[in-house]
Amino acid sequence: QVQLVESGGGLVQLGGSLRPSCAASGSIFSRVGMGWYRQAPGKQRELVAAISSGGTTTYYDTVKGRFTISRDNAKNTIYLQMNSLKPEDTAVYYCNAGVIISIMRQGPYWGQGTQVTVSS
Repeated sequence: QVQLVESGGGLVQLGGSLRPSCAASGSIFSRVGMGWYRQAPGKQRELVAAISSGGTTTYYDTVKGRFTISRDNAKNTIYLQMNSLKPEDTAVYYCNAGVIISIMRQGPYWGQGTQVTVSS
């Protein structure tokens, strides 16, 4: 069983930055892909960024060049550095464990989500 706890969301102005993190329990962290998804009101959950166990990354087109996903296996934690934030980035951001990047499949473990709100 893997438990995920996100933190670091919040309210920020247009053009600002945030760096949410996701801490994972369990011994499998270093061996699985991890991802960040987001869900805005009235919209489906979508993949924002993912990172494989080997460090390969992938990003949703609208966040490329603005967001960076990283992982620290020693701390069982992943991060999402979000720069140049826009109002359309407003959503609940969820951490996901077990992502398979090669086939863009989400994993079975989810965090509780952290709210990110970007004001204009």
